[in-house]
Amino acid sequence: MYYYNNVPQCPYFGNLPAFQPNMDCYPKQAKARLPIPLRDYGPNPFVVDIEAATKQNATFRTALWTGKHLQLTLMSINVGEDIGLESHPNLDQFIRIEEGQGLVLMGDRKDRLDIQAHVSDDFIIIIPAGKWHNLVNTGIKPIKLYSIYAPPQHPYGTVQQTKQQAMAEENHH
Repeated sequence: MYYYNNVPQCPYFGNLPAFQPNMDCYPKQAKARLPIPLRDYGPNPFVVDIEAATKQNATFRTALWTGKHLQLTLMSINVGEDIGLESHPNLDQFIRIEEGQGLVLMGDRKDRLDIQAHVSDDFIIIIPAGKWHNLVNTGIKPIKLYSIYAPPQHPYGTVQQTKQQAMAEENHH
């Protein structure tokens, strides 16, 4: 291992400039964690530690990046709450759970949710356009997740502190 300016270089990646420390060499616990300002960064290029941002989020929904063709939102679903039964006729949705556990319900009809799965940390859920779906928190702490919509589902800059606020805004539109 070579040291330049007292910064150990990562032995797993070749051809890295000596002046560029590679933080991937360090355990996550050793990295300095500053709070990530949670706001909509779209449509500009954006790089973020998505796990840290997702776990930091305490709102029901915050749009982190909104572009022309897709949107990234962060969600925190409280114990006993759910996302709400919904269907998106013209968009696909990807969800990844970073923390927590729940029950996913999906189906072709609102009254027939025949796909059910228990999910927890590191699970993904892919929801094709037109599928009815819901995610219910069955755990003892909030579910922390991020969701990708293609195309975008919510207005640029959306921040909804609670599920009640989200429902009121959806009813208003």
